[in-house]
Amino acid sequence: MTETVQPDWMRGYVPQPNTPPKGWQPGQSGNPKGRPVGSRNRKNVIAEEFAKDGSAVARVVMDAALAGDMQAANMVLQRLSPPLRARAEKVTFQLTPDAPLSEQAAQILQAVSDGQIDPDTGKLLIDCIQSVAGIRAVDELEARLAALEDKNA
Repeated sequence: MTETVQPDWMRGYVPQPNTPPKGWQPGQSGNPKGRPVGSRNRKNVIAEEFAKDGSAVARVVMDAALAGDMQAANMVLQRLSPPLRARAEKVTFQLTPDAPLSEQAAQILQAVSDGQIDPDTGKLLIDCIQSVAGIRAVDELEARLAALEDKNA
């Protein structure tokens, strides 16, 4: 391994150990006037109150929704059903795995233009190819660096 060289502007710098400021005793807090022991935060207070009367509130909203109140119905539906997420359908098209990545991207664009796959899926696939290209570039750089280090050793 090579030794780490310190830049000129850091020469003479000696890091200080992590010690508490002068005058503090071991175990003393940095904020002695902080939150008192046993105090409750707002989030817990609200949760406790909702636990007491939450079912009654939910029943009122449900009754209003059943009576035709669209705002109440919207609230109920938002809580009962998760939001719909886009799902890509399975696609089938010709892609030559041995071809260069640029040619694979061209094949994907051709499949989009032929209507075999939708543009969003095409973009996703090309983004994946771009990620693979980045990974390959890192692998190639590592191999070249290792070859240079072996040559210099």
